[in-house]
Amino acid sequence: MGGRVDTNSDPWWTKNNASNMTEAHSMDELLQVLKANADKLVVVDYYARWCAACRALHPKLCKIAEENAHDVVVVKIEFDDNKDLCRGMGVRVLPYFQLYRGARGKVAAFSASISKVARIREGIAEHRPGGAYDTDPDTGFEGWPVADDAEKSGSEDEEPAGEREPAPAR
Repeated sequence: MGGRVDTNSDPWWTKNNASNMTEAHSMDELLQVLKANADKLVVVDYYARWCAACRALHPKLCKIAEENAHDVVVVKIEFDDNKDLCRGMGVRVLPYFQLYRGARGKVAAFSASISKVARIREGIAEHRPGGAYDTDPDTGFEGWPVADDAEKSGSEDEEPAGEREPAPAR
């Protein structure tokens, strides 16, 4: 099926979710989760039920969430049920992740497939409370990126999504 999975026989996205994983179905719900967890790292996982890469990554993401339950919250947003929200957030490929830290807002955004699961672990290690982002002197004053780093952090993932469907990550 070219990156698509049968969602009728197996609701994989509901299985083995860690206690610190939740779903958001609107911008208001996402903002509520961000506000309620301002002292934690919030990882937003954009996925689709039909996405084979999302399905393959799900068990690893559940394990990562469980391992980091004390200071990380994972918010899952299903693409097909929230197309306007996902497009507004710049989602162009699935699975796609955005990391938020309280008043700092979005601190990272990237796509990661099962072969790049280390990218999720690295993002959490860097941006969690007390992580490298807080303690590395190269990031600048009180954990904020220095000007050069802030300019480098933008990527093509930040462009408007347009009207096309997101492509599965490879």
